[in-house]
Formats: sequence, structure tokens, C-alpha cells
Amino acid sequence: APQVPPPVKKQRRHKSSEQQEMERIKTLQKEVADQRKRNEASYRAAMAGSQPPKKLALATTVPKEFNFSTDGRVKVGTLPQHKEMDFTAQLRKHPSSPAKAPNGTTVPKPFNLSTGSKRKLEDPAPYVPMAQQIEQFQRRTPTRYHLRSRQSHERGVPMLWGLKITHPHTPLLMTRQRRRPTAVKSSAELEAEELQKLQQFKFKALELNRKILEGALNPKKPLVKESTRPEGFHLHMDKRLTDRNASKKPEEPEEQHTFHSRPLPVRILEEVVGVPEKKVLCPTVPESPAWALKKRVRIDRKVEEVKPPAPLKAHAAPHFGLPFQPKLQDKTHMDVCPFSFEERECERRLLKEKRLEELRHEEVPKFKAQPLPDFHEVVLPEKKVAEPTKPEPFKLLIDERGAVKHDRWEQMVKEEQKHQAEAATFKARPNMVTHKEPFLPKKENRSVLEDMNNSVVPEGFQLSTERRAKERLEFDRAVSEKEVLRARMEEEQRREQEEREKEDMARLRLEQVHKAQPVRRYKQLELKKSDVTLTVPQSPNFSDRFRM
Repeated sequence: APQVPPPVKKQRRHKSSEQQEMERIKTLQKEVADQRKRNEASYRAAMAGSQPPKKLALATTVPKEFNFSTDGRVKVGTLPQHKEMDFTAQLRKHPSSPAKAPNGTTVPKPFNLSTGSKRKLEDPAPYVPMAQQIEQFQRRTPTRYHLRSRQSHERGVPMLWGLKITHPHTPLLMTRQRRRPTAVKSSAELEAEELQKLQQFKFKALELNRKILEGALNPKKPLVKESTRPEGFHLHMDKRLTDRNASKKPEEPEEQHTFHSRPLPVRILEEVVGVPEKKVLCPTVPESPAWALKKRVRIDRKVEEVKPPAPLKAHAAPHFGLPFQPKLQDKTHMDVCPFSFEERECERRLLKEKRLEELRHEEVPKFKAQPLPDFHEVVLPEKKVAEPTKPEPFKLLIDERGAVKHDRWEQMVKEEQKHQAEAATFKARPNMVTHKEPFLPKKENRSVLEDMNNSVVPEGFQLSTERRAKERLEFDRAVSEKEVLRARMEEEQRREQEEREKEDMARLRLEQVHKAQPVRRYKQLELKKSDVTLTVPQSPNFSDRFRM
């Protein structure tokens, strides 16, 4: 028997998206055409009046292989050949370890640098020049102005290819990975929690304790709290003072100084010792300040150079063009009179001379020594010992205010306890209703005349609406009067404005009328001959030859 060659698996050709879309449209058109045929057949049967055809029994479902879109995108030759195996026989078998394929030698392949990475179309369109494309574009009607054909409208196939339903996708933003979970509860969650708490804590009234009415249960007195004890401040300054006193060295006993008198100068007993003579000081020689010494730079003093006397120069001769005219002095004579304070100055001078004369003839005071002190008894001044500083507590206003507030609070607590004790003591009032006679209404015995005399006479009343209506009428009348007055004034102003405009127009017309001015007559002009001689012209002497 001849050997049958093994079936060769056909290589699937990769289809473009346009071809796939065309195939899908063809299948849809075919389904629509079949459905239309069935509808036309049912329509003819219904119009003929025949019974509707019986429903055919549904055929069994025929399984079909899955046609995944990824099969067309898988590269050729990468998938292994499918082998049919018995499924039931392979259930209890342990899966065998995959055998490693033998690695062959590496086959080098040249780089395809000349070919680009762009995908090439299998059926390239014929070449059309650019001028022809522009001419077609200008002559061709745009697709948006094309009318849909009736056949395509009846078929229900869309004219435009490639239209699909847009499936929205959530954008995969990186901020969703970085965001923190919200810890704030929403208003709905807060309301639900509050409602749950309210349902848990439901109010349930307790039964009345009868012992309270009998007076057996008295309210407990509140515990009296101890009053606040103020404590002093623990300041760091006090601590530093104690440390400083503790670290001080004990005071050493003071040494007793014995008094030693100095010898008496003998010169005092021999002659009169007074004020020493005044020393005659040499006059100060002025010198310029040596500012340059601060910079340790010596500046030599410049010797003043004696300038030679200037040479004598003869004065210029005076100008004798004008005669000399000496200025004569005024004949007024002024008498010299002394000032008014001259007599006062003379008196002061005399008094000063008299005082100096008295000082000259005054006796010189004799020296009289004072007695020496008694050195046997030394009386020293008492030493003042400073007392150490005694720290005193601070007298703060807050302590005073706290004490006043504490007293007031204690008084309020006592009054409240007193009121509570009074309210707690139950004291029932005596029952007087059971012992009294019941209430009986009395009937008045009045005659008919009294009823007529004491009859109630209705009085007139005034409603607020009537009062407001009258006020509104008065207000409307006042407003209407104001409106009439304002309209009258506006009419008068308008009439005055019209009259003023008419007057201005008439005046303007009169002013614009041309009026000829009369010819003015002036005095005749008389021309007189001039007595001035005529100017004799002379040429200017610009040349140098005329200059001598």
C-alpha cells in the first residue's frame, strides 16, 4: 500500500483589521438578508390567512471550535503539533518530567539593517500623482453629504465601516496607588452610628418608690470637700540664695588697729605758716598739634622764607580829562554828650577803691592752735551691722481673689444644702374640703324692671381695617395732589423752556441778518516837504591802502 504522507498543518495567514471588519460586515449582511426573507414569508402567510407554520423542533447544539483573535497574532512555527491522547487513560498517571530538547549549534544570521520596522501592506495601492489626488479631492463630494440608500436603510447595515460601541475603561492612574485610605467617615455613616447609639440607650422610666412619699428616704448630704490649702511658690531664686549662704566662708575677726600719732611739725611753732607763695609759671608757647605722630611719621617744620621786598613800580599818570573837584565837609557841628551810665560807673569805681583801702589797713589774724585730743580714750564710731534679708511670702492678688471666691462658694453651698433640706421635709396640708359644705350656685331674684334698667347696652366699635382704609385714602389723596402739582410744575417749566428757545431763535435770526456799514470819511492827508538834507553815500574804506 502506498504510504500516505502526514497531514501538513496549513499556516494561518495574518489578516489585517480592515479585512476582519469586512468579513464581520459580510456575515451581518447575510444574517440580515436571511431574517428579511423569513419575515417576508411570514408576512405573506399572514396576508393569505393560512395558519401559522408550526415551530420546528430545535436541533441539538453543535459545538464549534473557538476562534480566538490571538491565534492570528501568534507567530508561525512556534506552536507544537497537537497529539490526540486518551483522556481516561491519562487520569491516574503521574505527569512525566519534561524532557530537555537537545541544544544544537548556534546558527548565525545576518542583520537586516536595510529593512525598516514598519509593516508593509500585502496589496499596495497603485501610485497616483499628487496633482491627480488634489484634483480628485476638489471634485469629490465629502462623505458627510452622501445620502443613505434605501436598500442599506432597510437592511439595517451601517454605511460607515469600522464603527463600534465605545467601551469605557477606567484610567490606570499612578495616583491611585499613592493615595491614602480615607479615614474620615461620611455623613451617612455618622448618622447610622448615631441612630445605632440612640437605639442602644433607650429611655425606660422606673417605677415610683412609695417610700419617698412616706418620708422614709432622705437625700444624702453631699460630702464636704476640704478647702484648698495655698502653698508657697518654689522659686529658683530662693534656692540660689540658700546655696549662696551655705557656700559663703565664715567671716574672719577684724584686726584691731592701734592709733599711732604723727610727730608735730616744729615749723608751725617757730613762724607763721600760711598759704604758700604762688609760683610764677612760664607762658605757654603755642605749637601746632602733631597729628602725624599717630602714624609714626615725623614732619619737618617748614622754615618760613623771608620774601624779598617787592620792587617799586611807578604809578600810572592820572587822567586829567576832568578837573579835580574836592568834596567839602558839611557845616553841621555835633556836640559830644556823655552817656547816661557814666555817673554810675564813677560811683562803682569809688566804692571799689574804698574797699581795697580797708583791706590794706586790716589787721592780719593771729594763729591760734586748737587743743590736742585726748589719746588715752579712743572712741571709735559704732559699726553698723546689716541684718540679713528676711524672705516674706508674696502677697498676690490672685490669692485674695481666690479666698473671696472660696468664701462665696462655701456660702452658696450652705444655702443650697439648706434649701434641699427644706424641700426634702414633706409636710401635708390639712384636709378641709371634706368638712366644708359643697358649692351650690345661687339664683338671683331680680325683677323685670331691674333687668330692663341694668340691661347691657352695646357700644359701637371701630375696626383697625376701617381705620387703615381711611388712612390709606388720605395718603392716596395726598399722593395724587403731589403728582398733579408736579405735573403742573413740569408743564410750566416745559412751556417756559419753549418760550426761551423761541426767543433765542428769533434773536439769533435777527443777529444773522447782514447790514451794510456806511462808508467812513476821514480827514484828508496833507504831505509836507522835509527840511532834512539828503544823505550823501560814501564807499567804506575796507582796503589797507587808505590807512596811514
